[in-house]
Amino acid sequence: MIPAPLPFETHLHEMESSLARLELLHTETDDVKRVRYELNTLKKATYAQLTPWDTVLVSRHPNRPQTCDYIDLAFEEFVELHGDRAFGDDRAIRTGFARIDGRKVLLVGHQKGRNLAERQQCFYGCAHPEGYRKALSKMQLAAKFKVPIVCLIDTPGAYPGIGAEERGQSQLIATSILEMTKLPTPIVCVVIGEGGSGGALGLGIGDRVAMLQFAYYSVISPEGCAGILFKTANDETKPRAAEALKLTAEHLLKNGIVDDVLSEPLGGAHRNPGEMAGTLRSYLVKTLQELSQLDTATLLEARYQKFRKMGPYLEA
Repeated sequence: MIPAPLPFETHLHEMESSLARLELLHTETDDVKRVRYELNTLKKATYAQLTPWDTVLVSRHPNRPQTCDYIDLAFEEFVELHGDRAFGDDRAIRTGFARIDGRKVLLVGHQKGRNLAERQQCFYGCAHPEGYRKALSKMQLAAKFKVPIVCLIDTPGAYPGIGAEERGQSQLIATSILEMTKLPTPIVCVVIGEGGSGGALGLGIGDRVAMLQFAYYSVISPEGCAGILFKTANDETKPRAAEALKLTAEHLLKNGIVDDVLSEPLGGAHRNPGEMAGTLRSYLVKTLQELSQLDTATLLEARYQKFRKMGPYLEA
């Protein structure tokens, strides 16, 4: 299925449609090869010059792989764990034990949902306090048995409703951040789509923090930033806010916020989820192997220093 085109992808969508029609009529002719080559060249050129706002749009693509897709494609023997033992089971955060390359891990990840019913159930990936309480209790269980933790981050932010605030949304996120710094087991965090505000940071404290090439990670969404800085969020102010936030993988790697950037398939992860899952799996296997060589004291000190040194800057 050809993905719905983003605003900057109209020319790609037209050529993809032409190629699909040609492939139906002919299996592998010179015309098919020529159009495929031209399409790949155009994709490379288009995605090499994305603006920060374009990157945000790619990270939100409805066909972009989500946590449940990666569970199916990159992990084995996933057994989901439900509930926070206090209020309920938040479907915006999925937790469970799984295996990757034979190694047992605890997987924690945001889930936005695919169809309208699932999105309403998951609140479009915006977790409530019970979601973070569930995630933290399962991470503490994993740490007790020295099981490594993998966090897949994909949220525009924690749910901002009155009920969530009444049940201690900010307190649970703060507690999660604090406790994750102290968990005596390796933690790998990967931003697979949106990494918005405290909702992302509540699962984002790890020994290694990586992000996909066309994901974003930011203190606030571009729309929220535009509303604060420019008093309105529209087609003019949202790109300006995205540029000011320095939220792309390139900016974050340069500023030391993330450790690694995972290359996406040509045209974005939504065009080839299987290839993206393979890249993610390889990264996790390699990183978990590296972290498993460290003793607990070294692991915790390095994790603390990693986040402690973020933020300094020189002002001329």
